[in-house]
Amino acid sequence: MGDRLKLRPLFIAAAAVILAGLGAAFLYGMHGKVHAPGRPPAAISRLKLAGTPQPMPGAAFTDAKGGHHILAEFKGHYVLLNLWATWCAPCVQELPALSRLKPAIPDLQVVAVNVGRSTPEETRAFLADHKAGNLTVYNDSDVALVRAFKAYGLPLSVLIDGQGREIARAEGPGNWDAPEAIAWFKSLVSHKHA
Repeated sequence: MGDRLKLRPLFIAAAAVILAGLGAAFLYGMHGKVHAPGRPPAAISRLKLAGTPQPMPGAAFTDAKGGHHILAEFKGHYVLLNLWATWCAPCVQELPALSRLKPAIPDLQVVAVNVGRSTPEETRAFLADHKAGNLTVYNDSDVALVRAFKAYGLPLSVLIDGQGREIARAEGPGNWDAPEAIAWFKSLVSHKHA
C-alpha cells in the first residue's frame, strides 16, 4: 500500500501531461479551421463553407477611376466578393440584394466585380438601373478573377475572412439580404477578432 501512495503523484503528473497534450492537439487541430456561426441559412444555402481556409489569389481588378486593386487591400475585414456580368440573368437578379446587404452590415465589405467587357461608366449606369447604385464600381475586363478563382459559372460569390482567406463560396445566386442571411453575417463579423 505504501508503494502505491508513492506512485500516486507520478500517475497524477503523467495524467496531467497526457491531458495537456490532448488539449494542445485539439487546439492545434482547430488552427486553420473555418470559424463560422454554424451553417449558412437557407436563403444563402449555396454558400458552402471551406474545410480549410484558402489563400487569396493576387489577381487585380479596377475601380471606376481605373485604379488597380487586389483583395489583400481588404485584409482585416470580412469580404463578400461577387463576380457578375451584365449578360448573366441570375447575376443581375441578385444585385439589388447585394446592394441592400452592404449598408445592413457595415463591417462586411461587399465587393461586386463586373467581369464583363463594360467600361466603368457602363457598369455604374447598369448598377444604378438595376437598384444597385450604392455598390462600388469594380471591373475585371481581363477576367483575371474568374481565372484565379476557377469560376466555371456566374455569379460566383466568395466569402473572405479578416485574414484574407477564402472561407466559403457560392456558385449561383443568393438571397443575400434575407433577414436570416443578415443575422448570419452579423454573427460572423462579430467574431472577426475571436
